[in-house]
Amino acid sequence: MHSPSEDGSGSADSKGKVRTLAAASFLNDMGSDMIYPFWPLFVTQYLGANMAILGLLDGVGEALVSISKAASGYLSDLLRKRKVFIWTGYLLGSFSRIGYAISPSWGWLLPFRIMDRSGKIRSSPRDAMVADASSDQNRGRNFGLVRSMDNLGAVFGIVIGIILFRSLGYRTLFLLAAIPSLFAAMLIFRRIRERKTSKARAYKGISFRSISSSLRVYILLSGIFALGSFSYSFLLIFSRDTGVAEGTVPVFYLLFTAVASVFSILFGRLSDRIGRERVIMLSLVIWAGVCSLMVIYSTMFSLIISFLLYGLHKGSLDPVQGSLVSEMAHPDLKASTIGGFQMIIGLCALPSSLIAGILWDSLGPRVPFFLSIILTGISMMLLFPMSYLRTKVRNKGIKWK
Repeated sequence: MHSPSEDGSGSADSKGKVRTLAAASFLNDMGSDMIYPFWPLFVTQYLGANMAILGLLDGVGEALVSISKAASGYLSDLLRKRKVFIWTGYLLGSFSRIGYAISPSWGWLLPFRIMDRSGKIRSSPRDAMVADASSDQNRGRNFGLVRSMDNLGAVFGIVIGIILFRSLGYRTLFLLAAIPSLFAAMLIFRRIRERKTSKARAYKGISFRSISSSLRVYILLSGIFALGSFSYSFLLIFSRDTGVAEGTVPVFYLLFTAVASVFSILFGRLSDRIGRERVIMLSLVIWAGVCSLMVIYSTMFSLIISFLLYGLHKGSLDPVQGSLVSEMAHPDLKASTIGGFQMIIGLCALPSSLIAGILWDSLGPRVPFFLSIILTGISMMLLFPMSYLRTKVRNKGIKWK
C-alpha cells in the first residue's frame, strides 16, 4: 500500500477518501444504533434470556470475529487492497439486522450476532486506509473525524429508534435498520478508488519480531483493560435495575453516544498536540470513574454523570487508540498490525462480558465494576513504561516506533 507521502496525505484525493469513509461510517452507525439501545431489552425481556446469556452473546461475536479482523488485515496488506473488505463489512452488518428481526428465540441470535460482528472485517483495512491518507500532523484529527461521524450517526440512529420504536416494535425497527448500512456499502463501492499497485514486493506477513517493544507493551495493557471493559449492555441494564423506566434506558445510550460524537474529533486533535499516551491515560482514568460511580451511588443524577463520563471515555479511547496503533506499526504492515491488535482485544471480550454476566447473576451487579477498576489500574501502570519506550525511540529519530 501507499505510504502517507506516496498517497499524498494533504491532497484532495486523500481528503476525499477520509470524508467518504467518514460518511459511510455515519450511515452504518445510524443503522446499527437504531437497534443497539434496545438490544439488551430485546434479548433479556422480549426473548427471555438471562444476564449470562446476554454476556455470552455480546462476548462471543467479538471473540470469534477477532480472527476475521486479523485475517482481513493480513489479506489487505498481502493483496494491497482495502476497499473490498470495507464495503463487504457493511453488507454483513445490514444482513445481520434482518436476521435479528426474524429470530424466534435467543438461540437463533448467535449466528446473526457473529455475522454482525463479522462486518468488522472492514475495521482494519478502513483504519489502514485512513492512516495511508494521513501524516503525523493530522493522523489523530482524521481518525477523530471518522470516529466522530461514527458516533454522530449513532446519535441519529438512536433518536430515530426512540421515535419509531413504540409504533414499529422490535422486529420492524430491526428490518428498517438494515437500510443505512446498505447505502454505506454502495457509497464505498462507488466513491472510493484505489490505485493499482505492483505486487512485485514479497509480503511475509506480521511476526512477533515486526512488532515494536512499545507496541508489545500497549497490546498487553489493552488486553488487560479489555478483560474488565465489559459491554455497554451492562450499564444499560444496571440503570434499569436501579429504577430507571424502560422507555428512558435508550436515552442513556443516546447521552453517552452524543458526548462521544462531540468529543471524538476534539480528543483526536488533542492527541496530535500533547501525545497519544496522555489522552489514553485520561480515557482509562475516566472509565475508572464510571465504574466507581456505579459502585458507590444509585441515584438518577449519578447515572447521568456516569453516562456522560462513559461518553468521554469512548470519545477519547476509540479514535486515539486507532491512530496510536497505526503509528507504532511497521509501514508495510499497518492493516495486519491493526487487525492483530483488534483480534487480541476481541478475544478478551468473550471472557470479559461472560465473566461479568456470571458475577452479576451470582454475586450481584456491582461486583463486575469492582473487577474492572482493578484491571484498569493495572493497565494504567503499564502505560508508563510504554510511554517511556516510545519517547526513547522518538529521541533517536526513528520513524517506526
